[in-house]
Amino acid sequence: MLTTRRWALLQRFAAANPCPLQRALRYQSTLPAPFTTISPVLLARAQALAAEHAELSRQLNSEYDTRIAKKAGSLSAVATALNGWESASNSRKELLQLIKDTSTDSELRSLAIEEHGKITEKLPALKSDLQTSLIPEHPFAQMQCLIEIRPGAGGDEAGIFAGDLLQMYQGYCRRHGLRVNILKFDAATLEHSIQEAVLEIETPGAYEMLRCEAGVHRVQRVPATESKGRTHTSAVSVLVLPNFPSQGEDELREGNFEDPSNDYYVDPTDVRTDVMRARGAGGQHVNTTDSAVRLTHLPTNTVVAIQDSRSQQKNRAKAWQILRAKLAQARRDEREEEMAQLRVSILGVSKMGRRDKVRTYNWSQQRVTDHRSGITMNHLDDVLEGGESLDKVMASVKEWLKIQDLGRLVAGEEAARAKAEG
Repeated sequence: MLTTRRWALLQRFAAANPCPLQRALRYQSTLPAPFTTISPVLLARAQALAAEHAELSRQLNSEYDTRIAKKAGSLSAVATALNGWESASNSRKELLQLIKDTSTDSELRSLAIEEHGKITEKLPALKSDLQTSLIPEHPFAQMQCLIEIRPGAGGDEAGIFAGDLLQMYQGYCRRHGLRVNILKFDAATLEHSIQEAVLEIETPGAYEMLRCEAGVHRVQRVPATESKGRTHTSAVSVLVLPNFPSQGEDELREGNFEDPSNDYYVDPTDVRTDVMRARGAGGQHVNTTDSAVRLTHLPTNTVVAIQDSRSQQKNRAKAWQILRAKLAQARRDEREEEMAQLRVSILGVSKMGRRDKVRTYNWSQQRVTDHRSGITMNHLDDVLEGGESLDKVMASVKEWLKIQDLGRLVAGEEAARAKAEG
């Protein structure tokens, strides 16, 4: 960035050397390529939020108020990022004028071109910082999360691949120091095959780290059960859900379970509870006690059944935990779908939803391809171990999600502007 001291030096040099150039310089060929500007809609939003931050800061200087301080704090990142972007943009324009001025001395022009290049190189990072600061934090971002893994099309092979994904996420969590335990595990008949599994990630912020994994994961390989060596394609559904405190806890970042306006609220009268005897292989409690619990949310027909514990009370608590997570995520998805439809009408671009295929794992090519970001990694084993290759895939998807969030933000701002003008 052009510092005040260096700009003053350039100005003094120009004043001391007013003579015209002996020859014209082809400065165009020495300038960096044009950079991408920020959407005027996003820039206007940033300027409005920065102005609001300045006003709140002025109020705090007069009298401190906790509510105002919290609001100002939430806007400080936008104000800082906008200041950095505008400072660099203004310096770049001033340097460009100096370079284009035919009366500028050749040595001064060389200094200006060098400084212009340095600033232009920084602009993409400053642009990214400003755009990121404008994206509202996901309402579940700081929460713990649940990962539900369920085999889809593909029969026994889908169940085996579901087990592979379970181990992949366990390995990822261990490597990143995330507290993880298995909340639900329904084994299938084949070894290493599962019917359903739910991982509980108890580290705050886990939802933001892992929400990019939601979707249909596809595997292409020769199954262990295939006698003729043919490649099969199977699929596994992965859901990433916010994890809420137990029913007895009152404090929650977005409110409590008794507030109907919150995503977390579930009307108990809308839920049917069935208790039954546990089924399947197990200890003495199986088929002897009514410990299994099934909850059915009648308005949405969402069903959660738990029989992992011998205690009906513990199974009930787990079932409510998963039910709340599923319903809250569904409400969030519904709002995002509304924004996606709005974006389609304005931009003509649709959202890739959770029901779409998001990633392919190809055994013969040792390849992993994410269909959202487009990244391909040829380190299949490392990905399935939850290693650094998985980190790179997830990072690319998070960047893709950022682009989608910006698109929805622009669509929402343009719709609000059109409504105000209409």
